[in-house]
Amino acid sequence: MAEHRTMQRAALLDAARSLLSEGGTEALTFPALAERTGLARSSVYEYFRSRAAVVEELCAVDFPVWAAEVEAAMERAATPEAKVEAYVRRQLELVGDRRHRAVVAISASELDDGAREKIRAAHGGLVTIIVEALAGLGRPEPRLTAMLLQGVVDAAVRRIELGAAEDPSAIADTAVAVALRGVLHS
Repeated sequence: MAEHRTMQRAALLDAARSLLSEGGTEALTFPALAERTGLARSSVYEYFRSRAAVVEELCAVDFPVWAAEVEAAMERAATPEAKVEAYVRRQLELVGDRRHRAVVAISASELDDGAREKIRAAHGGLVTIIVEALAGLGRPEPRLTAMLLQGVVDAAVRRIELGAAEDPSAIADTAVAVALRGVLHS
């Protein structure tokens, strides 16, 4: 029985990812989740109490996977500079991933305070993985630098998501250049 519930929950999350990435916030409804998974609408409520709870669960499941992918890219880099570049590039490569698109599709205003805090904590964990590389570059305040570096990444992510006139690779190249210049020459 527990295995069945786990499989159903995973199917609901997968359906939610698809709905959010295909149609944004408006597409994520319990009737749509029920239709995508073949469950009765009332059954969806047995797994999640609200749309915000679905998004919170998506963040809890997907964010660690995303962070692990960024960390793995950094581990393959040989120098602190290359680690900074990998940190920026891997996050921007993941923008097109439906796990990311799904989480971004719902604005933070739709989440309760607990869900927003969990997302902030997850982002804090992402920032933490670059601190050591920044310390290796001799940054006097590596945590502050990491938070500002993440701001560059977040701005590039928004630019890509908006479908800006620039090619995503040009946005990534520029974000890397800004990040490295700021980290190395400030």
